[in-house]
Amino acid sequence: MPVGVMLFLLYAFAMLAGLAVAMPLVIDQAVEASVSPLGVVYMLLLAYLIFTLTLVLQRKQAGYPLALGLATLSVPLVPILYLSPAGVPGAVITALLAVGLFVALRRDATRAWFVEP
Repeated sequence: MPVGVMLFLLYAFAMLAGLAVAMPLVIDQAVEASVSPLGVVYMLLLAYLIFTLTLVLQRKQAGYPLALGLATLSVPLVPILYLSPAGVPGAVITALLAVGLFVALRRDATRAWFVEP
């Protein structure tokens, strides 16, 4: 398994864990209203994340562009962390991790790993 795929899997499972930790907020809103905008966003992100993880683990060719798309979700995190209490150090660390993930995913070895039609 190439380094890019391993980094992506770490990123995706960390995102999955983050969604799981934040899920009680969505559940509390579901008690008051059956459909909330935050709940819809969480469910869409969760479905996209699980579908992408499934395709990547199966080495499907369609998993590569979906993995790149999921990796782009790290870009908006940089200004969010910059404006949060994490400040500049949090934004710089996140930017470095995002760039490292993109570089690792764009390598030829990583792209060649997705061979199943």
